Amino acid sequence: MELAATITIGTHDIGDHTKCYVIAEIGHNHQGSVEKARELFREAKLAGANAVKLQKRENRGLYTRAAYNKPYDNENSFGSTYGEHREFLEFGLREYRELQAYARELDVDFFSTAFDLASAEFLRQLDLPAYKIASGDLKSTPLLKHVAAFGKPIIVSTGGAEMADVQRAYDAIMPINQQLAILQCTAGYPAAFDELDLRVIGTFRDRFPGAVIGFSGHDNGIAMPVAAYMLGARIVEKHFTLNRAMKGTDHAFSLEPVGLRKLVRDLERTHKALGNGVKKIYDSERAPIIKMGKSLVVARDLPAGHVIGPKDIMMKSPGGGIPPYELEKVIGCITLKPLVEDDFLTFDVLSKPNAALARS
Repeated sequence: MELAATITIGTHDIGDHTKCYVIAEIGHNHQGSVEKARELFREAKLAGANAVKLQKRENRGLYTRAAYNKPYDNENSFGSTYGEHREFLEFGLREYRELQAYARELDVDFFSTAFDLASAEFLRQLDLPAYKIASGDLKSTPLLKHVAAFGKPIIVSTGGAEMADVQRAYDAIMPINQQLAILQCTAGYPAAFDELDLRVIGTFRDRFPGAVIGFSGHDNGIAMPVAAYMLGARIVEKHFTLNRAMKGTDHAFSLEPVGLRKLVRDLERTHKALGNGVKKIYDSERAPIIKMGKSLVVARDLPAGHVIGPKDIMMKSPGGGIPPYELEKVIGCITLKPLVEDDFLTFDVLSKPNAALARS
């Protein structure tokens, strides 16, 4: 049987045999503050996340002049125009190096989404353990190929796409770099539960056997990543914040520290609970099963030499005696000594009919 795909990010192997790799997507929830970003890193690590992730844009090259200069006056704005808003939230090389060092100190993987070629080159300087491509760039084949050529694992989200778009991206990346993860994603903010299409995870596993499959969830709550893991997702990405009421567009559907901690806990429990597919008896089950189980017992007082018939036997708890599935072996046997109602039947107090006939 062909082994499923495995990739390695930092010290973490990711594949069917592993725990779920959890990415705390911080994005710009740091509100342009390095100190707040450090706090988010620390809380994500304490919650059990394997990785923290930012987003990198070279805004003037990324947006048209009209988009950059568009008025952006709302409660979540950090500038009077969209360009000013985005620039306020953007970290430069100094901030990235500081945060990279802090992530190393925390022993949590740190990487970022590259939204354009210039940002990809910016991130390349940092020699990150992986690179992320957002859903909006699934069709940006030049960017996909450029980042794939870095030779590090590349994680691609698939929101707002059809299968042909995902196939095109897969075909563009795999000849260059086979360390690929594809995340099922719905690009709603937040995404409605009836639009998550978690069964696509299985479709991706069949269609793209060379890639690790995961789930990037913009939904509210922590239940769906566990369902995604059961369907074969081995990477889960969730937006992360310190407080959902903070200023910014992503906070409302992000997990707070307690939510992320519970998500990691549930994913780890699920990994343990899956087992290896072998049905077995555990020591912890033995006493309860004896207590709840049934044995064959005598239905009434019986003399020695009595031929056991169906009316002579009942099934009663506890277990530990002759189990009920042996009933046919007991019918027709002969008692070797007197038995009292409710006595457990055992084969050492019974003689097989042919043995009794042989003695007569």
